[in-house]
Amino acid sequence: MSERSGGRSHERSRQRRGVPRYLLTAFVARLADEGTAVAVVVLAVARTGSAAQGAFVLTAWTAPHVLAAPLAGAMAERARRPRLFYCGALGGFALAISAVAFSVGRLPLALVLAVAAAGGCCGPIVSGGLSSLVARLVPAGGERDRAYSWDAVIYNAAAVAGPGTAGILASAVSPVAAMLVLSAAATCACALTALLPLRVGAEAVPAAPTRLHRDLADGLKTVWRERELRAITAATCLAFTGIGALTTTGVLLATHLGSAGAGGLLMTAFAVGALAGTLGLARLRPTLAPQRLAVVGLLGTAAGLAAAAGAPSVPVAAACFAVAGAFDGLVLTVTLRLRADHSPARWRTQVFTTGAGLKMSAAAAGAALAGAATAGTAREYLAGIALVQVAAALIYLLIRRDARRDASREVSGGRSGRGAGRSRPSVRPRS
Repeated sequence: MSERSGGRSHERSRQRRGVPRYLLTAFVARLADEGTAVAVVVLAVARTGSAAQGAFVLTAWTAPHVLAAPLAGAMAERARRPRLFYCGALGGFALAISAVAFSVGRLPLALVLAVAAAGGCCGPIVSGGLSSLVARLVPAGGERDRAYSWDAVIYNAAAVAGPGTAGILASAVSPVAAMLVLSAAATCACALTALLPLRVGAEAVPAAPTRLHRDLADGLKTVWRERELRAITAATCLAFTGIGALTTTGVLLATHLGSAGAGGLLMTAFAVGALAGTLGLARLRPTLAPQRLAVVGLLGTAAGLAAAAGAPSVPVAAACFAVAGAFDGLVLTVTLRLRADHSPARWRTQVFTTGAGLKMSAAAAGAALAGAATAGTAREYLAGIALVQVAAALIYLLIRRDARRDASREVSGGRSGRGAGRSRPSVRPRS
């Protein structure tokens, strides 16, 4: 008995050390990721006098997320030494940031883009792969749910702190200094990953040797076949098609309201609201099921943005953006929990990286669609983004309703199968 209680005490102690260490690791890694998007554009302007090269480099940095996400997840799951794999990915990420800092405006653009694309291939590990490690630190249950709530807080805290840090350093010191500090942050994340007390056993199931393309296919099939994963992935991808258009639309709305420079204020309000929403969820720990929270989050985001579409002034619009951001932060928390709860351990990392990659591609599509907006149509576009959030909630409910219907059919089929089995043993079970 004493040995058993001692083992439980040791496990709790390991968890207390592991989760805060993970959160620090994730924060500095995502700080580097979020800040680089700003710093690289500022650096390009400083060296070339134009933001064009910065835009090209930023595209090369983000584009590989979509294509590399399933591959990065599959490779992470196949890794015999997870810590070593994550350290390598984060180390490569840090090296790429430094290489871009020294090459923008100095080396041929094609070479700079190649370096940025290489760094972008490590991006899925930062944006989605790290979150899968929570399941290797904490067993399923309330502690894991709380850990994912804090992980969502970290996402939003980095989204606020990363661009701010990059902007302050770029203006106070230099754009190169900003890039090097962000590279140092990624390097720090690499070192911290080596110290994470990852669990072994049920959450780190050793897989039989298989071909990589089979692992890729099986991971993608998991996202499609598991109804909860399919529902939350479809809903969040549709929702992010609207969120991707929000930056452009926010700037245009501020222009329409007579303050062209306040577009950044609206997006900052959205990011701060998201941080407050995830922080509040982590502290309050509501008893609602994650599935209901997902619907509440999507509809709340829609309500906030719809209110912003009719706002008479920038301060009112900023308050509405903050409310919408708070509910969007709730959606992020629920998404992380559902991915962890409904993905098999063998493909969990791939589910996280694939989901993050799909959301980024949806956001990019939304940003492209917003290119046709003008200051005169900003209210209509913002109302359309709100409707997209409502549609995402409806799609989520419809997919889950089909899942419950199929489950009830399987239960009734199983009962009739047992009855039939007594008289007709040859009846085939449902596959």
